[in-house]
Formats: sequence, structure tokens, C-alpha cells
Amino acid sequence: MGKLPCGDNPNVLVGYDKADDAGVYRVSDDLAIVQTVDFFTPIVDDPFTFGQIAAANSLSDIYAMGGQAISALSLVAFPESADCANASVLEQILLGGLDKMSEAGCAIIGGHSVADSEIKFGYAVTGTISPKKIFTNSGARPGDSLILTKRLGTGVLTTALKRGAISEAELQPAVDSMRMLNKKASEIAGRFPTHAVTDITGFGLLGHAREMAIGSGVTLEIESYTLDFLPGALDAARAGHIPGGLTRNREFVESSVDMCVQLPPEKETLLYDPQTSGGLLISVDSSGSRPLLVILRDLGLPVAVIGRVITGSKPIIVV
Repeated sequence: MGKLPCGDNPNVLVGYDKADDAGVYRVSDDLAIVQTVDFFTPIVDDPFTFGQIAAANSLSDIYAMGGQAISALSLVAFPESADCANASVLEQILLGGLDKMSEAGCAIIGGHSVADSEIKFGYAVTGTISPKKIFTNSGARPGDSLILTKRLGTGVLTTALKRGAISEAELQPAVDSMRMLNKKASEIAGRFPTHAVTDITGFGLLGHAREMAIGSGVTLEIESYTLDFLPGALDAARAGHIPGGLTRNREFVESSVDMCVQLPPEKETLLYDPQTSGGLLISVDSSGSRPLLVILRDLGLPVAVIGRVITGSKPIIVV
């Protein structure tokens, strides 16, 4: 979409020209709406769990902007069949999505479905936000601390499951992470001097860090020893269960990265791993990083300070 004209509507506070997580449109001086859409194919076998993960993933972009989700439209692609078993699968997917939307306080008010040989599911979500309190990925400042709210590795683990290399039980920690909402992390970040936020999804940690660095005109310095990975993720990467998205991420991003340490190959690989419903990467003034970290940890979130923002232009990411 970078080649498309952006228009000049003054009420568009965040558009697609900024590679941000969602669009923001001003309704009044005190109110703006946040809009996003996301859907994907099943990454787990259980349909209810798939629906939960798809909903959490769709909601995440709203939270990455600092918004509150209020309504959603479901997007369904499903094989055309009169088979009762198929109908039950679709019902469970929708119930799983409803479960997470209800947890978020977000009303499902409709949707659209099409017949398709491959199942796809997700939501178009609308949220509200104050025009004066928008998180973007382009406000990081030198001296900020970088906080990551979830562990990495969902891409290689779900790939390993598809190949029969791990069991559903072994995937469970990743499932729990993917269906966990970023709602609380976003709300609490809003109480501190937070300058930039993005959620870690399809472009992986370094891909989304690159967008934040470019948008903010800074360099992100990531301390590799602070990074935490989901159980089994290092083993899955070591065994070569690499999703196609990871390879594409690496090819696109690695020229922007200065690897100052000799990482084990599997750990370096996971820095590019595409995440589903990943955590928030929060750039917060160093004065607020410690109390923010303590509160999030008290809520049971696996958060960590993974680095800092420094002045610089190239390389834009230092590991």
C-alpha cells in the first residue's frame, strides 16, 4: 500500500502510511476510533482454541494503539457442506472467538462468511481512544527502556505441531500465550511515560523492532540474554521446524541488524520468528520501566526489559 496516495483527511490521525498496527480516525476533540482487521488459517487442531487465538490476535492491534475494543465483525471462510460435523466445527470456532471477545468487553455485532476450501477466521475490530493518548510505533526516544510482555517462539512451535514433531500437550504453553489478551498490559502501560508501542506478530521481534526504529528515527539495542522463549521453542528451531514467514522475515530484516554477539543459531533464528498473538513491545521512559515491570509481573505476565533505545541511524537494531 506504500504506493497508494494517502489522502489529506485531517481526521485521519494514524493511517496506513506509517506502518502502524491500526488506523485511528478522529470523531471529535475528545474521541477517536481505532480500526483493524486480521484473519488466518488454523494453527491448532481444536476449533474452540483456534477461535480464541484468532480473536486475541485480532484484538491485539487495538491494544497496541492504547485503545479499548468495543465492537467486532467476524470474518469466516469455511468449506461449503451440509455435514453436521463441519457445522459443529464452525460453531466451536465462533464460540471460541466469542469467549475472548466477551473477556475483552467487545461486542460481536455481525460479520461476513464465504465458502472456501480452506478455513480462515478472524475479526474486523473497532475501538475507542483519546486523540491525545494514542500509542504509535514511532515515538521511541533515546534513553527509553524496551519491555516485551510475552515469550517468543509460537511460529516454530505451531510449525512443529503441523509436522507431527510435538504433541498438543507440548504446545500448550504456546496456546496459553497466544490466547492471552494484551488488554491489561496496554492499560497499565498507559499509566506510565510510554512513548511507543507495537505488538509482535507476523514480522517477528526484529521485524517489528525495525518498524519502531525507523518510525522513531532511533536505534534499538536488544540484550539477547534477557530474551525468554516458550518451552520447546529452541528445540523446535534447532530441529529445523522453520515457518516460511521466518525465512522471509530474516531475508528482509537482517541487513538492518548488527549482531554484536555470537548467538546459538537456534536463538538467533527465533528473533525472526513470526508470532501469532504475540506480546507488546513497549518503549517507556527509563524512570517508569521498573514500576511498570513490577506491576505487569504481579499480574503474572512473563515480561522482561529486553533492551533500550539509543541515538543512531545505522544500524537501526543492535543485538
